[in-house]
Amino acid sequence: MNLIVATDENWAIGYQNELLIRISEDLKYFKKLTINNTVIMGRKTFESLPNKKPLTNRTNIILTNDINYKIDNAIICNSIDDVLKITENINNEVYIIGGEMIYKLFLPYVKKAYITKIYHKFKADRYLTNFINNDWTLINESPIYETENNLRYQFLVYQKR
Repeated sequence: MNLIVATDENWAIGYQNELLIRISEDLKYFKKLTINNTVIMGRKTFESLPNKKPLTNRTNIILTNDINYKIDNAIICNSIDDVLKITENINNEVYIIGGEMIYKLFLPYVKKAYITKIYHKFKADRYLTNFINNDWTLINESPIYETENNLRYQFLVYQKR
């Protein structure tokens, strides 16, 4: 299982159910990694997607406490155990894509983390736990890039030891 997220210097990931910032290269990176794979998200993350529709060319799994929640072209699960049962039989890559609570719930199952680190501090109300410690090894890092409005960011890949 993988995790994919963009964070700022304080491990912030969102504000008022939105991304902190949209960086086109980060969105392309996200799509490149997740296309033709499986994505797991919470209901709030799903409802923040454009047009509140499942991501195309991906198996979308939505975890929610609402047992009556229904979305066409998505798998709805009401427990982490349900998600784990479904994903154990999936033959493609599985990516946790948010939000905050979903990252925390699935972190023990994550083997690889794709982090877009944005070298800036944003106003935020959602955070990823700073999990980079002795249990993780940095296995890949891109050069530091700069956006058109001078924000610096970098693609980092960590693997659990």
